[in-house]
Amino acid sequence: MERDEKIDVGEPLAWLRLDEALRRESYAPSGLVASRLAIDLCHRDGRIREAALDQVAGDPGLLPLLVVRCGDWVGQVRERARELLAEALDMDTAVALAPLILLFGRRGRGAFAIDLLDEVLRRASREQLAPLLTCADRAVHRHAHRLAVEEGLLSPAELARAAARDPDTVVQILCADAALAAAVKTGDYDGVLAPLLGARNPRARATGVTALRAAGLPEQAEGFLADRSGVVRACARYVVRQHGGDPLTVYRGWCSGGDPVPGAVIGLAECGERRDAALLWPLVSHPAAAVRARALGGLRTLDVVDVPRMLPLLDDPAPGVVREATLALLPSAGLVPDGPLMERLVGEWPKAWPRHVRVGAFRLLDARGGIVRLRAAVTVLDDPDERLRAWGAQVVQRWHPEAGMTPGDAEVGELLGRARHLFSEYVLTRRLWEAGLNG
Repeated sequence: MERDEKIDVGEPLAWLRLDEALRRESYAPSGLVASRLAIDLCHRDGRIREAALDQVAGDPGLLPLLVVRCGDWVGQVRERARELLAEALDMDTAVALAPLILLFGRRGRGAFAIDLLDEVLRRASREQLAPLLTCADRAVHRHAHRLAVEEGLLSPAELARAAARDPDTVVQILCADAALAAAVKTGDYDGVLAPLLGARNPRARATGVTALRAAGLPEQAEGFLADRSGVVRACARYVVRQHGGDPLTVYRGWCSGGDPVPGAVIGLAECGERRDAALLWPLVSHPAAAVRARALGGLRTLDVVDVPRMLPLLDDPAPGVVREATLALLPSAGLVPDGPLMERLVGEWPKAWPRHVRVGAFRLLDARGGIVRLRAAVTVLDDPDERLRAWGAQVVQRWHPEAGMTPGDAEVGELLGRARHLFSEYVLTRRLWEAGLNG
């Protein structure tokens, strides 16, 4: 913190930085009111810090420094600060200081302030806790929802809506589980299932699908067998089976129809057999890119890979399809001809192959290892894409000759020479020596 820097009193971390700055240099930033007292509260001498504590009550703006002193390394200062904080902390100050207390609580001796905060907040009404439930500070937002769940301040329907709408994943899961537990306990699922089943968050939807069985509506789970999320599909399959249905038969029916949704395609592979690959192969040429990608992912899941049939998909216009084709072919990279892959790396901008095609080709060539890996990595050093160039540079710098390579291969020397700028002279000489070249 610079000498003329103004403190942002609304930023919790600023108070910790202020404490460190004052302790080091005994000055106060220009934006701080009552700077003399602030200096004393953060003074190197524990006796001065302790004496300053009793003056904080007359300056509520410095209560954050009282929180900081609750973790003081001097026992007398620490205990006095805790006594004063316990006296000063009411509902209004708890709401204002919550971000700092929770940040401070991650440090040593910070548990006292958090316990004190919880004690105050547990006495709060819904209206009093509401500002913390919508607080922009993530730690406060999560902490307030945990307290609200534990104290039963939110109804099952409100919990379900929070699970469906809240942007924080932790809060989504917390509220979804709490909503389901409350609904199971009371047997009343009104206002709970609809928000959960319509949630964007997969975990919330999965909770809702699981609840369909307990709610006596297991037949609705079939509609989620083709959900875009794997965890939702798994929960749907469980509910359908418990109701006596067969998800595999449903998936086979959808995929044999010729125009399935992507979730149905990968769902078939998730619970199917290798013979179900016959239903997936026609879908790799489906007009919808998402269906083509899921079909390739399904074939990979079933461990049914045909290199010649998958090679044309490495040039697919959809990045997701090329990514899935690449993943499927990686274990068989040694069977993929490197010549056509190298051709996809050497085009000059703007006539170069699309970036996703170049990335897929490079991943497969990199998996080949040996001089093929080095050749591909040196080639992409001139790629128009910055990230691909950086990836190639990393591969070159980590490259070493492998067993089975011919010592003294002149191409290795030529490739390393082209990448000379990536090495110190010592490292380059070492690499050439490892390759059986004189350097």
